[in-house]
Amino acid sequence: MEAAVSGITPDIAADCAAAKAAAGTLAAASTEAKNEALKAIAGGLVANSSQILAANAEDLADERAAGLSDALVDRLTLTSDRIDAIAAGVREVARLDDPVGEELESRRLENGLDLRKVRVPLGVVAVVYEARPNVTIDCAVLTIKSGNAILLRGSSYAERTNRALADVVREGLAQAGLPEDAVVLSTGGGREAISDLATQEGIVDLLIPRGGEGLKNALKEVATVPVMYAASGNCHVYVHRDADLEMARAIAFNAKVSRPGVCNSAETLLVDRQVAAAFLPPALKELADAGVELVGDEQTRTDAGGTEVGVATTEDWDTEYLDLKLAVAVVDDLDAAIAHINRHGSGHSEAIVTGSEEAAERFTTEVDAAAVYVNASTRFTDGFEYGMGAEIGNSTQKLHARGPIGLRELTTFKYVARGDGQIRA
Repeated sequence: MEAAVSGITPDIAADCAAAKAAAGTLAAASTEAKNEALKAIAGGLVANSSQILAANAEDLADERAAGLSDALVDRLTLTSDRIDAIAAGVREVARLDDPVGEELESRRLENGLDLRKVRVPLGVVAVVYEARPNVTIDCAVLTIKSGNAILLRGSSYAERTNRALADVVREGLAQAGLPEDAVVLSTGGGREAISDLATQEGIVDLLIPRGGEGLKNALKEVATVPVMYAASGNCHVYVHRDADLEMARAIAFNAKVSRPGVCNSAETLLVDRQVAAAFLPPALKELADAGVELVGDEQTRTDAGGTEVGVATTEDWDTEYLDLKLAVAVVDDLDAAIAHINRHGSGHSEAIVTGSEEAAERFTTEVDAAAVYVNASTRFTDGFEYGMGAEIGNSTQKLHARGPIGLRELTTFKYVARGDGQIRA
C-alpha cells in the first residue's frame, strides 16, 4: 500500500491490505471449513465468557462510557446470558444454507452456450458500528459464512470488549485452517480514519455504517466505495379505528419499552381520532408508569386522561430517540397516518393495529418502508427473528438490499457461460 501517496493512515492501509489478502482464500473455502470455524467461534465464546465479561466490565467502567444514556449502556452491556444467546446465533448461522455457489437461474442460449447465474461473495466488507459488541460477532460470522473478509471498526466505548470478541473469532478461523485476517478489527484514528476507509477503492467492496445521521452525512461527503446504510429507525405504531384496543396497547408498549435503544423500537405512536379518547388514557398511563417521557400534539394532551404529556415540537416527529421517549399524535384517518409516516419515517419498520383487512392492505401497500407489520410490534425487524441467524444491520435503502442484511445480502452474482467452441460472428 502506498500510504504516503494516498493519504491513508498506515493502520488503515495495513488493516485493509490484510483483509484483502485473506478475501480470496475465504471466497474459495468450502462450506464445511466455514461451518467448522463458526462452531469453533461459538464454543470459544462460551469457553472465554469470563474474559469477555471482564473486558466488558472495563469498558463500562471507563470514563468514555460515563456520558452514555441508560439505553446505550444497555446496548454496551454483556452478560453470561447474552453471550450464550450470541453463541446460539452463531450456531444458527452455521446451520443455514451456504449462499455461495447458489444457482439463481440457468438457461441454454440459441448459440448453444449454457448460461448460469450464481451467487458469489462481495470480497471485502467494512462495517462501522456503535457500542453494541454483539455486532462484532454478528458481522464476523455472517461474512465468514458468505465467503467475505471483513474489516470491523467498532465504537471506542466498546474497544476492549470488541478486541476480546475478535480474538475469539480469529482463533476459530485458525482452528478451521482459514486465514485469521478474514476478520480484522481496526482501532484508532477517529473520524479521519473512517473517512480514509471510505475511500479505499479497489480494496473495500462494500462499506456498511451502523450509526446516526451524522455518520451517514459525513460518509456521503467523502465515500468513493459503495455504501449501504444500516440507517436510523424512526418507526411508528398506528392504532386504526377498527383496532382491538387491548392488542394495540400491548403492541405499542412492547414496541417502545421492550428495548428502547435499538433501531426497531417505536418512536412515534399515531392514534385514529375515533378511538383516541378511549385508547389514550390507559395506554399513556401504562407507558408513563414504565418511565417513558411523552410528548404529543394538542389533541393527545387533551385526551391524555391526567397523564403528563409535553408539547411535541416539529423536530420530535423526525427524531430517533433510542431512549424511553415517545411522540404521540392523533390523526384523522388512515390516509393521514400513511401521509405522516411517509413524510417523517426513516423507511425502517412501521406497524398498523387494525381489524380491517382493507386498512391492512392499504397500509402494507402504501407505506414506504423496509418492513411493515399488521397487528404486530416493530421489534420483530431483526435478522435472527427472520430466520437469518443474525444480521449486520437493517438497510433502509432499496439497492442492493432492503431490511435485515443477512447472508444473501452479502453476496453478488456472476454469469458463468459454458460452450463447446462458440465464437461470435
